[in-house]
Amino acid sequence: MKIGIVFPQTEIGNDPAVIRDFAQASEEMGFNHLLVYDHVLGADRNRQGGFEGPYDKDTPFHEPFVLFGYLAGLTQTIELVTGVIILPQRQTALAAKQCAEIQVLSNGRLRLGIGVGWNAIEYEALGENFSNRGRREEEQVEVMRALWENEIVDFDGRWHRVPEAGINPRPETKIPIWFGGGTDALLERAARIGDGWLPLVPPDDRGKDAVEKILRHLDDAGRDRESFGIEPQARIAGGNPERWRKHAQGWRELGATHISIVTMGAKLARPEDHLKAASEWRDAIS
Repeated sequence: MKIGIVFPQTEIGNDPAVIRDFAQASEEMGFNHLLVYDHVLGADRNRQGGFEGPYDKDTPFHEPFVLFGYLAGLTQTIELVTGVIILPQRQTALAAKQCAEIQVLSNGRLRLGIGVGWNAIEYEALGENFSNRGRREEEQVEVMRALWENEIVDFDGRWHRVPEAGINPRPETKIPIWFGGGTDALLERAARIGDGWLPLVPPDDRGKDAVEKILRHLDDAGRDRESFGIEPQARIAGGNPERWRKHAQGWRELGATHISIVTMGAKLARPEDHLKAASEWRDAIS
């Protein structure tokens, strides 16, 4: 499995030098990829109607596309992964343009993980429809790939219209699209049109069942199982070397191609503590 590290969005702070150092250290330590979470807005828990989400207005999130534009020029080899961009709350053509730019500036190191999210407040504030987000996501992928692959696009879909226009520059190398989520509809969609899957379940009966569904859907779509990636995440918090090894081995047996470590939530005070914990995890599972 290729081993990555999750950017500690909520705990790293706002110093650009610290962010630079963390990314460069991750690369120097040999991590294959840097995976970044996404949220545009945080809700006020005291708002009318309340709010129960895991992140709120006090939770910092660096915007992934802008962050990757910054890191593209500060790193050389590490893959830049969104895990996941909440695509349906974004304008599709603009997201395609941003991804193309990152791919150009990073010399082909972007892997686009996408998902539909859970926070209706973000969708409302960004002017997008929360109720049809899953269905729109599929058409978004079609539009984005068309814009990346063609000089001129004339697209007239259910939710998108591109009237003989295109983006420039376009990426010279393919941008892989991986799907995050676990619903049956998502698993089918990922297998049919995606390049990989980002699960958020452990390698127990739930994980095994989801992988079996993915594989069946790949077969139904006539796609090669070997070309499809699977990347779960592990957590430092609440773990120990024995548990980390068991978790990683479980995913190896289920066919995972990648795995990344989340160091947030473990009461680590400094960025170097996050890196040290990630290194200890990697040593434990190797």
